[in-house]
Amino acid sequence: MNTADLGLPVDVPSTALFTDHYELTMLQAALKAGTADRRSVFECFTRRLPEGRRYGVVAGTGRVLDAVENFRFDADVLGFLRERNVVNEETLEWLAAYRFSGDVWGYPEGEVYFPGSPIMRVEGSFAECVLLETVILSILNHDSAIAAAASRMASAAGDRPLIEMGARRTHELAAVAASRAAYVGGFATTSDLAAGFRYDIPTVGTSAHAFTLLHDNERDAFQAQVDSLGRNTTLLVDTYDVTEAVRTAVEVAGPELGAVRIDSGDLLLVAHRVRQQLDELGAVNTKIIVTSDLDEYAIASLAAAPVDAYGVGTQLVTGSGHPTCSMVYKLVARAESADPKAPLVPVAKKSSGGKTSIGGRKWAARRLDADGIAEAEIVGTGPVPAELAERQLLVELVKGGEVVAREPLDVVRDRHAAARANLPLSATQLSRGEAVIPTEYVQLRSGS
Repeated sequence: MNTADLGLPVDVPSTALFTDHYELTMLQAALKAGTADRRSVFECFTRRLPEGRRYGVVAGTGRVLDAVENFRFDADVLGFLRERNVVNEETLEWLAAYRFSGDVWGYPEGEVYFPGSPIMRVEGSFAECVLLETVILSILNHDSAIAAAASRMASAAGDRPLIEMGARRTHELAAVAASRAAYVGGFATTSDLAAGFRYDIPTVGTSAHAFTLLHDNERDAFQAQVDSLGRNTTLLVDTYDVTEAVRTAVEVAGPELGAVRIDSGDLLLVAHRVRQQLDELGAVNTKIIVTSDLDEYAIASLAAAPVDAYGVGTQLVTGSGHPTCSMVYKLVARAESADPKAPLVPVAKKSSGGKTSIGGRKWAARRLDADGIAEAEIVGTGPVPAELAERQLLVELVKGGEVVAREPLDVVRDRHAAARANLPLSATQLSRGEAVIPTEYVQLRSGS
C-alpha cells in the first residue's frame, strides 16, 4: 500500500509518527519494567453521543487498517526520535523491528453505534497495542464524525443526491478523508479529485462565479461552457440577476440544459421561482441544484422545494457542529504476567467526572424487535447468550498482524444504508434527543 493511498504526502514513509510523545515514553518504561510483553486488550468506544445525535456511524475502519499496516519505524523516523532524545537506544532498537502482530476486531465499517459500543478491540502485547492509540483515534474520531453528519444529511435529503464539496473548507488531507466518510454516510459524489483518485468516488463539477466574471457578459460565459461541456452541463445562475440568467441559460443551451445551480439568496423561494420559469421556457427536465452553506436542517427545510440535488461543504467537513465523536482507547484487560498463557484480568479507570470505564474484553450484539427493528445495544463480557449469538456485531479485521477484512467502499456505503434503515424511525428526527436505542450491559465479569 503506497502512503499516498492514505492521504499522506508521498515523502512520508510511514504512519509511525502519527502518535503522541507519551506513547513512546510509556513503551520505554514498560520495557524497562518487564511489563511491555503482557498480553493486553484495548477497546475504542465513546461514553456518549454528541449532543442531539441519535446514533453514530463507524467510518474510517479501512483507513485504520492501512495505517496499522504502514506503522513502521524506518531509519528517518528513528533518526528523528534519536535526535530529539524521545526514547533511549534500547527502545529505538525495539522500535526498529516493530510490526503489529496482534488481532483487531471491530464493528464493520458503515455500521451504526451507540454509547458504550466497543467499536474496535485491539489485542496483543501492551507494547505493540499502546503505540496504535493515537492514529486509531485520530482516524475514527474524524471520519465517524463526518459520516454521522453525512448520514443525517442523507436522511434529510431523501432520494435527492448529495454532492460533497468541502475541500476548500478544511485541511487538504482531511478533505480527502472527509470525502470518503461522506460517501460512506450517503453522499453520491465529491468535487475533490484526490478523493476520486484514491477511493474511486464519482467526481463532479462545472464552474464557479469567477468563470462568469471572467467574460464580458453572462451570455458569453454560458456559451463558452456549453460549447466546451455540452448542453447537459450545469450553469451557475446567481452571479447577477437570477431571472435574467435562467432565461439566458435556456436560450444558450436550449431546453436540453442539464441543470442550473443556485448558490445564494432565499433558496426555498428562489427554487420555486426558477422551477416555474424553467417550465415556462420548456426546460421541464432541467434540474435545480442548490448550494450555499447547507446543513441537515437547511436540507430538511427544502424538502418541499423543487430541488433535485444539494451541494454541501463547510457544515459537512466540520461534522455539522460536532467535528469529533469523543472516542477513547482504553486498556480493559491485561495478563497477570508476561507468560503467554497467563490469564487476563479486567482493568478499568475509576474516576469522577463521568470518565469511569468498564473493564473486561467485551462482545456486542443488537437486539431486534418482532419487526426486525433495533431495540437495544447489548454489551457484555463472558459467554454470549444463545439468543444473541447470531446478532453479534464485532468482526475480525486483523489476525496475527495480517489484515483480513478489506472491503470495497460501495459495500461499506450499502451497509450503512441498511443499518440506518433498521433503526427506529425516530433515528432520523433532527430534533434534539437521546440515543435512539439504549445500551444495556450484561454479564460484566472477567472474560479471558
